[in-house]
Amino acid sequence: MSLTVTLNENTLTEGLQALGRMDSDVARALDEVGSPELRSREPGFEALLGAIVSQQISKAAAQTVWDRLVAAADPLGPETVLALDEDALRAAGLSRQKANYARGLAEAVVTGAVDLGGLAHLPDETVIEHLVALKGIGRWSAEIYLLFALGRPDAFPADDLALMIGAQRLKRLDDRPNRTALTEIAEAWRPWRGPAALLLWHYYSATGR
Repeated sequence: MSLTVTLNENTLTEGLQALGRMDSDVARALDEVGSPELRSREPGFEALLGAIVSQQISKAAAQTVWDRLVAAADPLGPETVLALDEDALRAAGLSRQKANYARGLAEAVVTGAVDLGGLAHLPDETVIEHLVALKGIGRWSAEIYLLFALGRPDAFPADDLALMIGAQRLKRLDDRPNRTALTEIAEAWRPWRGPAALLLWHYYSATGR
């Protein structure tokens, strides 16, 4: 799929309709819970920092930490994050490891070690390669950035626990699929794995967390 195709309200609808035609389980889920809402973030430093903050904690906990970070580094940006020492970042709720990741990301942006603006012009896997080279950015965070910040319609963060549970329910599996199994399931959804991910999160939430 061309890099010029990004997820918006129209392409999300197009993707969901295509998924419903190619997968009867998806069609059933759409009938049961309706279409998911489009989720997007402004590309750049804040989106990547948000991915670091969100790693391995609940959405509510991540929001609390984020609100504290915004208050501590006002206005929030790589320079203001670098101006905060580890104690200040820890006071906002970041673990020592995440505080180091946040400062490392900020430094990479300030020094130009990573060109976040240029990522929009690169293929999905190349974007992932650039991002995972940054300390603290794993494949999950890179794929989340691809999906929400760059709007890539085939991005699919297969390490996401809620997606695994959503897929187990959608496909009525006895066991929860791991990353490998979920990736295999999602192959049938190309080139619309992004809308499929949004639907799985929606289905997971609608059928009970």
